[in-house]
Amino acid sequence: MSRLLFVEDEDRLARSVILGLSEEGFVIDREVDGEAGLWRVETSDYALVLLDIRVPKMDGLSLCRAIRKRSLSVPVLMLTACDSTSDVVEGLNAGADDYLTKPFEFEELLARIRALLRRSTRSADPFLQCGDLRLDQIERRAYREDDEIRLSRMEFAILEHLCLHVGAPQSKARIGAAIWKDELGPPSNSLEVCISGLRRKLGSREERSLIQTRRGEGYFIEAQGGEE
Repeated sequence: MSRLLFVEDEDRLARSVILGLSEEGFVIDREVDGEAGLWRVETSDYALVLLDIRVPKMDGLSLCRAIRKRSLSVPVLMLTACDSTSDVVEGLNAGADDYLTKPFEFEELLARIRALLRRSTRSADPFLQCGDLRLDQIERRAYREDDEIRLSRMEFAILEHLCLHVGAPQSKARIGAAIWKDELGPPSNSLEVCISGLRRKLGSREERSLIQTRRGEGYFIEAQGGEE
């Protein structure tokens, strides 16, 4: 799961964007001013910073310059209410990788975020590999051998979490905290339903399900195959 930082003081816009990106599988941290945003960037590891140019205490341009001055290479997508050439040039000169003019369509924002994430991982393998299972963490697609497996957003998020912790059983509470952001775990039997759907879609190899259950500990994907 890619973790993004959103520096935005407009509550309505922030809520809308965070909801949309969360549904696409991203984890979003939000700050409402530039100083807090800089502290976040300095103390956390983000895949991308989504930055409004007009935020209090430290404006977006100053924040972007501060990020680059510290030699931090995190991609920055700047939001601006002005699309004049001078404003765009100023933002790019401050170190932004791309810009988007308000108001914008969510689909365009999502496309630009994904493009920047692809660009930032160009030199690295963008896929997460677990045996013959391959996950594209940018496009949110899953493959087993050469076959694409159609998964819901929630199924992909759970599978990605298990692959990131391969060999280590993940309790309902841990998965809930990571996927549903709720330490008490997912509501009702949502997790069990998703796991059942994943097992059906992934199929089995040599009569073994890819996703195993360890009684009293949780679900996991084995590091080297085999069954518990």
